[in-house]
Amino acid sequence: MLRGLAVIVLSLLLGETTKFTAMKTKDIRILLVDDEPDILEIVSYNLSAEGYDVFTAKNGVEGVAKAKKKLPHLIILDVMMPEMDGIEACEVMRGTPGLENTIITFLTARGEDYSQVAGFDAGADDYITKPIKPKVLVSKVKALLRRLKEDKTEVEDIVKVGNIVINREEYKIVNNGEEIVLPRKEFELLALLTSKPSKVFKREVILDKVWGNEVVVGGRTIDVHIRKLREKIGDHHFKTVKGVGYKFVL
Repeated sequence: MLRGLAVIVLSLLLGETTKFTAMKTKDIRILLVDDEPDILEIVSYNLSAEGYDVFTAKNGVEGVAKAKKKLPHLIILDVMMPEMDGIEACEVMRGTPGLENTIITFLTARGEDYSQVAGFDAGADDYITKPIKPKVLVSKVKALLRRLKEDKTEVEDIVKVGNIVINREEYKIVNNGEEIVLPRKEFELLALLTSKPSKVFKREVILDKVWGNEVVVGGRTIDVHIRKLREKIGDHHFKTVKGVGYKFVL
């Protein structure tokens, strides 16, 4: 018996845990949308090797159709694609029932600021620039999917702040009696800022709590999401503290 236990311990130390990892990840569905066959093949191969259930699509139209059918946990989108580009596809996906809380990230060679801003405005959670090594991409995917676990441990309740009602369980916002649908990151940012009205949240704290300290995002990410919240919730609720961060005021 002791010998058998020693073998198990040794196997764990040697990293022979592939089958256990696969059991944990096999139920996680990932949709990869890209018009480059090589990208589809390489990325899907590496993600499948990790045990994920991977689906692919070669353009935005096909990607939207598969997203509606499969309801993936994570969608990886290219920007420049035929028939429907990634930005438009992301907007359609965000408005599709069942995909409101799906994690969406762009994987594209376009790294310009305006392209990233357009991606976040469309409802994306992250933006990854090509070229990227497969192992690094897999690590990024794991970091993104870690948010799924974090969401499960988050307190599920209804919070009322002034005229705003935040339903954490259903990811719904009601402002002055009007229901507002927010993309995942905008919702989480609002929930964080309203958790302690008038408290100034430092930028690094916001990045850590909302995006995760293991996920690298552009410097303008917070600013873009704050701008969108101002448009939807009300400019007067969000105050910028220069050089520090943001706070929510009633």
